[in-house]
Amino acid sequence: MSKPFTPLSIRLDAETEQRLRRLAHESGGTLSAVVREAVAEYGAAREKGSKTARPYDRLAHLIGVVDSRADRSERTGARFRSALKDKSRARRPR
Repeated sequence: MSKPFTPLSIRLDAETEQRLRRLAHESGGTLSAVVREAVAEYGAAREKGSKTARPYDRLAHLIGVVDSRADRSERTGARFRSALKDKSRARRPR
């Protein structure tokens, strides 16, 4: 015995509806069957991508996008202390 289906209403633009009807007609199935198959494939692809992708893979498109032309990692502690001192001096009454 198969699982009972739960009804679901969605809103589609005319082009997507026509594409869905064409796919159902070509496959000899129903609109619901085409939508279920599409959702199942989409879900499987998303799950596969999220399980196999390393954090690097998820951010690879961002690596190298920013070019500051400066090595900001050098002497950050000293620069921060200097900035705090300058700020403190600026607050002192003269």
